[in-house]
Amino acid sequence: MTDETDTTPEEHSQVINLSQVDVETVHAELVRMHQSSAGALKSEDVELKLSAAAAVTAVNLRADRSALGVVEAQEVSLQNSAAGLVRAGRASLNGVAGSVVAGSVEFGNAYAGLVAGREVRGERIESIILLSRKVEGNVFTVIDTRGALIAGMVGGLFAGIMLLLGRMLFGRK
Repeated sequence: MTDETDTTPEEHSQVINLSQVDVETVHAELVRMHQSSAGALKSEDVELKLSAAAAVTAVNLRADRSALGVVEAQEVSLQNSAAGLVRAGRASLNGVAGSVVAGSVEFGNAYAGLVAGREVRGERIESIILLSRKVEGNVFTVIDTRGALIAGMVGGLFAGIMLLLGRMLFGRK
């Protein structure tokens, strides 16, 4: 069953509760979803349980056992959930995330591809790339801030040498 719930600002709904439905767009002050899916959510507060959403724009987002594509919110709390991209002022994650960009990031037991934030705290954080000024907790990462800087400098040096050699060997005369 596919429904579309889209409201204009004049008829802006206060609360929308969805259960076992598929919707394209939802715009309300509070959205609660249970075993549902949505293409785009725009709301002050979003609560998801066993649900999926492609794009979420909110002030506060709480998700439990849910899958999310792109999340942009001030406060994000994901429990046993997966997200592609999380962009937030403050994020609390327990699950899997592709990229997390936030001012403050708190991980429970999380796996992430890229983590960038001013402060990162966690019990156990596993990531490929971690960029942060302040990190607290057990972090297992492939590339940290220092490693990323060194890799960038070495890559730039190597690319410069290859360009110089290419001009010397194949340059016009």
